[in-house]
Amino acid sequence: MTSSGLLQIALLIGLLVALAKPFGAYMARVFEGGRPGPGGLFGPVERLLYRVCQIDARSEMGWKDYTKSMLLLHLVGLLALYGLQRAQAWLPLNPLHLGPVPPQLAFNTAVSFVTNTNWQNYAGERTLSHLSQMAGLTAQNFLSAASGMAVLAALVRGIARRHSDTIGNFWVDVVRTVLYVLLPLSLVLAPALVSQGVVQTLRGSVVLTPLEAAVPTSGANNPVDPHPPGSEPGSQSPEIGKVVPLGPVASQVAIKNLGTNGGGFFNANAAHPFENPTPLSNFLQMLAMGILGAGLCLTFGIQVGDRRQGWAVLTAMLVLLVLPMLFCVHQEQSGNPLLMRLGAEAGAVPILPGENMEGKEVRFGASGSAAWASLTTATSCGAVNSMHDSFTPLGGLAPLFLMQLGEVALGGVGSGLYGMLLYIVVAVFAAGLLVGRSPEYLGKKIEPYDMKMASLGILAMPLVVLIGTAVASVTEAGAAGPSNPGIHGFSEILYAFSSCGNNNGSAFAGLNGDTPFYNLALALAMLAGRFLVMIPVLALAGSLARKKVTPAGPGTLPTDSPLFIAWLLAVVVIVGGLTFFPALALGPIAEYVTHFK
Repeated sequence: MTSSGLLQIALLIGLLVALAKPFGAYMARVFEGGRPGPGGLFGPVERLLYRVCQIDARSEMGWKDYTKSMLLLHLVGLLALYGLQRAQAWLPLNPLHLGPVPPQLAFNTAVSFVTNTNWQNYAGERTLSHLSQMAGLTAQNFLSAASGMAVLAALVRGIARRHSDTIGNFWVDVVRTVLYVLLPLSLVLAPALVSQGVVQTLRGSVVLTPLEAAVPTSGANNPVDPHPPGSEPGSQSPEIGKVVPLGPVASQVAIKNLGTNGGGFFNANAAHPFENPTPLSNFLQMLAMGILGAGLCLTFGIQVGDRRQGWAVLTAMLVLLVLPMLFCVHQEQSGNPLLMRLGAEAGAVPILPGENMEGKEVRFGASGSAAWASLTTATSCGAVNSMHDSFTPLGGLAPLFLMQLGEVALGGVGSGLYGMLLYIVVAVFAAGLLVGRSPEYLGKKIEPYDMKMASLGILAMPLVVLIGTAVASVTEAGAAGPSNPGIHGFSEILYAFSSCGNNNGSAFAGLNGDTPFYNLALALAMLAGRFLVMIPVLALAGSLARKKVTPAGPGTLPTDSPLFIAWLLAVVVIVGGLTFFPALALGPIAEYVTHFK
C-alpha cells in the first residue's frame, strides 16, 4: 500500500473518532428533548409543525403505536413519490421536458428512496425532473434517514428506562432529527461542496464546447483557415458542443451522504465531475457518510448513563470497517496480475501492472476509490465514485462482505447502531449460556422473547439476500440481467440482492436492473430488508422498557471490556461468514481462484 493511501484512511478514521464525542453529545440533547444549538432558529418551525400536524409533543407511544406511525410515514412517502414520478411531465421545474417515469421503474424508485436504499435503475439526469429530484428524492433522503434515527432512539430509551410502557413519540423524534441534526449539517455541507465545484442550479443544461472542436479566431498568430477540416463537400461537420444536464445537485449530495442514502443526481453518482469534482470534495463526502454513525455510538453511551459502552461499540464498528478497507485498498493498488502474465506470454519485458484503474477516476486513484467503496458499503450509504464491477475479485469481495455483515460497521444513520445492538443481545445471551449465568445487558435481563426478536432482526436480511439471489440465478428473467457470463455474472446478482436487502443501494453496475423482474424483486428485497428489521427492533425496545433494572454484581459480564469487544466481533463475523461464505465461494472467491491463480 502507498503512504498516501494509508494517510487518507488514518486521517478519515482520526476525524471520525475526534468528532464522535461532540456530535454524540449534541444528538443526545436532541433525543432527550433539550434545546440544542440551533434551537433559536428552528424552535418556532418545530412548534408550527406540531400545531399544523396536530401532534401532541408531550404524549408518548408504546412500541405498537410507534411502529404503526413509522409504517404510516413510509406508506405516505411511497405513494407521494410514486405519484410525483408518474405526473412529472405535467408539473413545473421540468426544463428538459421529461416524460412520466414508467410504472414499474417508478415503483422501484419510490420503494428505494423511502427505505433509505436509493438503488437506482435509471439515469437521474435523463429520467427525473428537478421537482422530482428535490420534492421527491431529496425530501425522502431526509425522512428515511430521520426514521432510522428515530427507531434507534426508541431502542435506546427501551434500554435506559425502567418499568415504562412507552418508548417516545415517533413524530417528535422525526421532526427533531430533521430540524436539529440533518438540516443544519446539510446547510453547512452543501455550500462547502459548491465551493469545490458541485453544481447547484435550476437550469436544465449547459452546452460545453470540446477543445478540439473550438472554432479558431482570426489574428496575426492565429489566422482563420478558409477551408477548415470538415468543410469539404460530403464530409461531416465536427462536433461543436455537448449538452450536459445540470440541476440542484449540491443540496441532494449533502443529504445523500449525511443521511447515508447514496442516490446520485447523475447516473455516474459521485464519479461525475459535477457531483464530486475534487479530492477535497471526495474526502468531505466520505467524512459525511460516517460522522453521524460514529456520533450516535456516543449518543447511546450518554443516554444509558455509561459512555464507555458507546466507546466499546464504536471500537467494534471501526475494527469491522478498517480491516476490510485496508484489504480492499491493497487489492486495488496491487493491480491486475493478468496484465503482467499477458506481457510475459507475448515476450515483452515483464513489468508491474500498477494500480487497477479500470472503472476509476484518476482524480481519486485506486486508494481513494477503494476506501470510498469500503466506507459506502459499511455505512449503508451506497454512493459510488468508481464502478465496483471493475474491481479485482478480492477487491470487490470487501464491499460485499461489509454489506453482508448487516452493515453494522458504522452502518446507516440509526440502522447501523440498532443492528449492532441486536448482535450485542445475541452475544450477551450466548456468553451467558457459556458461563452458566443469566444473561444481562446494562441491567436488563435478556429473556427468550428478546432473543427471538434479535434473531428475527438478524436473520431477515440473509434470508432475503440468499433467496433472492437463488431465484434470480435459476430463472430466465433473472439470468438475463448480468452483462457478464459465468462467475462474475453470479457476483453481480449476489451484489444486487446484498445491496437491496441491506438497504445500501450501491451496485456492481454490470446488472441490467430496469426489467420487470428486477424492478419487482429488488423492490421486495428493499421492503423486507428495512421493515423486517425495524419491527423486531421496536418490539425489543418495548420489551426492554418494561423490565426492571438489576444491579450489577460480581458475576455480571462487563460489556465495555476488550474481551467482550473481541467476543462481539467474533459473533458478527461468524454469523455473517457462515451465512454467506458458500455464496461468496461461488462468486468472487471462485473468480479469483479460476482466473488469478
